[in-house]
Amino acid sequence: MVKRQTLGRGLSALFGEDEAAADDGNEATEAGAGTGGGGGGGGGRGVRLIPIDRLAPSPLQPRRVFDEAGLDELAESLRARGVLQPLLARPSPTHEGHFEIVAGERRWRAAQRAGLHEVPVLARDFDDRETLEVALVENLQRQDLNPMEEAEGYRRLLDEFGHGQEALAGVVGKSRSHVANTLRLLQLPERVRDMVSGGDLSAGHARALLALENPTVFAEEVARKGLSVRQTETLVREAQQRPAQTRPRRGSSGGGRAADKDTDTLALERDLAARLGMAVSIDMKANGGGTVTVTWRSLEQLDEVLARLSAGPSAEGDLT
Repeated sequence: MVKRQTLGRGLSALFGEDEAAADDGNEATEAGAGTGGGGGGGGGRGVRLIPIDRLAPSPLQPRRVFDEAGLDELAESLRARGVLQPLLARPSPTHEGHFEIVAGERRWRAAQRAGLHEVPVLARDFDDRETLEVALVENLQRQDLNPMEEAEGYRRLLDEFGHGQEALAGVVGKSRSHVANTLRLLQLPERVRDMVSGGDLSAGHARALLALENPTVFAEEVARKGLSVRQTETLVREAQQRPAQTRPRRGSSGGGRAADKDTDTLALERDLAARLGMAVSIDMKANGGGTVTVTWRSLEQLDEVLARLSAGPSAEGDLT
């Protein structure tokens, strides 16, 4: 039985051999002396070669996205040198003689692409909680999980297996603040979570957007413009400083509200506001017309707007 408090220190305790002490973060450690000559780490206790078709991914695996280019590169390495570090698996609860992968699904997928027929496997009798914990820790050590997969893994350990945040942080070898901040990403709307999972937004972008009432609209702008995390934080601060009546809302009733505006209109409002240094609201009408409202905070700002408008076409670039 694997004790939970040991998992954060690494997977070497699970294998009981020095072969698992290699740098898990380097793809090169996932390829080695060949599966035929002792089964890649075959000197380890309990390690044996198992046909690839008798292995299957675990439904408890927190990882859902696999980089195709990375798998191809790893497959080339495995084709040349074979699998060094064994996969970790448990007996399948539904198919006798088959195994469920606990750690190493990426190596299993790459081995199939490499045309290997069997891989070295270390079998252990894990329960569901241990399976999820080990899979989560292994992926975190390799930094293979995207932020949403990591957050969902933490949530499952908290909700399904009774961990507290402090205990969970110890299990996965992360700080409590990291765990708490990652879990907060689950508060984002589904569209924004999908953008994080797909790599359109980083965890830093997502954390900045959490401060907004309507993160989806801003997330799409951040992705479209390729803004950095720092630029996103500036965008969020500017949005929070706008008068409440001009801020996009999560949802509201009545026509002309910011929540009903499309992304391009909201982006134009922000661009104009940034150029003028004043709050700008654009309201589109059904007949194709509309109004532009500029909110000034002093007579000097009003004079500046009037001066730009009075200057005629030569000042057009200042307002668009």
